Amino acid sequence: MKDNEIEIIPKLPEQPVGWLEATLPKFVVKKLQSYIKKAEENPINWNSHLAGNISKSLLMKDEDDWFYQTVLVPIIKRFIEHYPTYAEEAAGVVKENLSCYLDSLWVNFQKQNEFNPLHYHDGLFSFAIWVKIPTDWREQHTLPFLVNSDSAIASDFGFAYTTMLGQLKHITYCLDKKSEGTMLMFPSKMMHAVYPFYNCDEERISVAGNIKLDVK
Repeated sequence: MKDNEIEIIPKLPEQPVGWLEATLPKFVVKKLQSYIKKAEENPINWNSHLAGNISKSLLMKDEDDWFYQTVLVPIIKRFIEHYPTYAEEAAGVVKENLSCYLDSLWVNFQKQNEFNPLHYHDGLFSFAIWVKIPTDWREQHTLPFLVNSDSAIASDFGFAYTTMLGQLKHITYCLDKKSEGTMLMFPSKMMHAVYPFYNCDEERISVAGNIKLDVK
């Protein structure tokens, strides 16, 4: 560089953390459905632990750590591969020595007009799984009071986060029958919301959980 030139160097932040999307095999969904059935047979109300404005949430038991070992451990490893700085900075751990556990697992039974406001979870990782979606976002987004809206979000799931410029960014999942069996794993502190659906008497069923770092 010459003495009379201005040195200009572009600088970029480190890769931001995101989330993982997985399609669960049918045998995993079937196993979760058996967990749900047992939770209904011996209900432990979980509403007071959650932000959800919904009728019923029940605590579930992961028998013999089956779901954690079969599904969550492989996804956690993939998460760390894709977003290594998150595990190192948020947990203060080296990925080879990462030790986690499933802190809580629950099922939500959401009725029409009910919703989950913008919120975050405790822990290191959280996840959401859609087990039953009785509505179609295309129909929901064209309801009379939404048809002229430029931001129709009825029946959707959404993430929200701020950009480097301080703008609020929304990423929306539009849900229908094809969404059943889809799982999202994301940082527990990532803000997210579940918007209400309408004109449907069936329940939407979803499973969620928090994974925490074992510091012992």
